[in-house]
Order: sequence, then structure tokens, then C-alpha cells
Amino acid sequence: MLLFARYREAAGRAALEVDVPAGATLGQVWERVREQVPALRGEERPLLACDRAYSSADRVVSEGQEIAAFPPVSGG
Repeated sequence: MLLFARYREAAGRAALEVDVPAGATLGQVWERVREQVPALRGEERPLLACDRAYSSADRVVSEGQEIAAFPPVSGG
């Protein structure tokens, strides 16, 4: 899992290795990240990407895919 912006700062590194069972979703991967990084436990709605395309949390992931998490952004 690649981490960006404040997620990277909270984890103290840009990437984490995350083990999940077959058939896991992006949301389940994010839950594992939150378990590994206590500073991210309050972060519930990241922007998630799989293989460089934004995806919903219910997308099933496969071994070897590039997964990334970005903090939500706002602007105007």
C-alpha cells in the first residue's frame, strides 16, 4: 500500500506491506493499514486507487496490484 500526504507522515514511511486473504476488498486492505498504523485509526474515508485508477472500497484486489491511499481533498 502506497501512502500519500498526511498518511505517509503518520506512518513514517511511504509504503506498507499488507497481507489480506484472497478476495479482500480495498476497504479491507485499508482496515489492515489502520490496524498497523495507530495514527491512522481515525481516518475512515480515504481516496483509494488500484493500479493507478481511483476505485471504490468494495473493489476486490488481487496479489501484486499497486494500491494507494490518499487523504480526501477539498477545494473551491
